[in-house]
Amino acid sequence: MRAYARKWSFLGVFALTFFVSVTALAELDLLPEAAPAKADAVAPSTLITAAGALAPAMPVPELPTKIEIPAINLSASIANPTTTDVEALDQYLLAGAVRYPTSAKLGETGNVVLFGHSSYLPIVRNQAYKTFNGIQKLVPGDVVTVYAADTAYTYRVRNVAKESANDAGISLATTGRVLTLSTCDSFGAKTDRFVVTADFVESHVISG
Repeated sequence: MRAYARKWSFLGVFALTFFVSVTALAELDLLPEAAPAKADAVAPSTLITAAGALAPAMPVPELPTKIEIPAINLSASIANPTTTDVEALDQYLLAGAVRYPTSAKLGETGNVVLFGHSSYLPIVRNQAYKTFNGIQKLVPGDVVTVYAADTAYTYRVRNVAKESANDAGISLATTGRVLTLSTCDSFGAKTDRFVVTADFVESHVISG
């Protein structure tokens, strides 16, 4: 009975001492602060969602420098004049293919229009007169690759058409990313022209 009474006496003394000590520490501002609640913490899934919601980086428009079409063994350089003057464009055509200045650039939504000479004469001193020889032989599904400084843009042929050289010009208004190749059917007297339309497939950085 004495031990039992002492136990309760001890607990009472301990509780009183603890209360007095805590009160004194509180008055002196010596009590440790509670850990802040992590209310601002964001779940990993939320971070992923937030990152995914950001607008994707827009591709930087690039000027084409070269075109390759394996199906017809075509490879040609591309000039990018800043004028639409016919005589000036004719001079650029003497060196290869030409991008029409007001058409879209690679990486942009719109119509990238490339044109070049074609000639089937037995002897041609300037091979640029044969730049787009054979594009009329392309069929839907053939691959066309257009290169910029360090990026390759792949297109797939959708349509090949023969049009009158007197028809209206090629429309630059289009949805999506389109490539148009155009050439007259002969060098000199121009009666018809061949127009190839291709749709963008993908682009990738050219490895060194």
